[in-house]
Amino acid sequence: MTSTSTVDYQRTDGRTLRLTFSEPEGALRGGLVVLHEADGVTDGVKLLLASLATEGWLTVTPHLENDELTQQDLLDATDRTLAWLVERGVQADLLGVMGFDLGGTAALVVASHRRLGAAVSVGGQQAAELPALVEIAGRLTSPWLGMYGDAGDEAGGADVERLRDAAASAKVATNVVHYPGANHRFDADPGAAAEAWQRTLNWFDAHLR
Repeated sequence: MTSTSTVDYQRTDGRTLRLTFSEPEGALRGGLVVLHEADGVTDGVKLLLASLATEGWLTVTPHLENDELTQQDLLDATDRTLAWLVERGVQADLLGVMGFDLGGTAALVVASHRRLGAAVSVGGQQAAELPALVEIAGRLTSPWLGMYGDAGDEAGGADVERLRDAAASAKVATNVVHYPGANHRFDADPGAAAEAWQRTLNWFDAHLR
C-alpha cells in the first residue's frame, strides 16, 4: 500500500491550503480530489487515498473547515486542489472528484458547478451552508455516481428515488444506487461496501480515459 504525505500549497491570494495526497507507484492514470468526511482527514480518508493510488490515480484531499464550510469555500478549495493536480502533470480531462459522508454531499455540489471527467458520492450528510441534494442534482455538469445506504444519509430510503429522478434530468451520465440495509458508512454490510468500491473504480475507469 502506498503512503500519504501532507503539504501546504500556496494559494494565489497568499494563503495556504493544506493538502494530503497519495501518489501511484506506476503509470499515472489521472487525478482525483477526495472530499473528506465531517471528522476531517482521518486514517480512513488516508486509507482511501492510498487505495485509489494503488489503482493508478494521484489522489489528494484538501483540509476543509467543515463547521463553517460554505459552497464558495468548497468550490474555491476544490479549484485550488485541481490546480495542484494539473501542476503535478494530470491532464485536465483526467480529473475527477469523490466524496464520502459529508464529502459525498460536497462532491455533488462540485459536480453541479464544475465540468470534470467524473464524480462519485458515497453517502451524504447535510451541512447547513450547502444545498439539498435534490435541489442541485438536475444541474449536474459532470458524470456522477451516487451510492447511498439507509441510516444517516440525506438521500436514504425513499429520498433515493427523488434524487434519482432529479439526477436523470441532468445532461450528463448519472447513476444513483441504493443499498437497503446498509448504513451511511457501509460498514454494516461488507458486501455492499465491496460492491460500492467496485462501482467507484468502474465509474472512474469508464469516464476518465
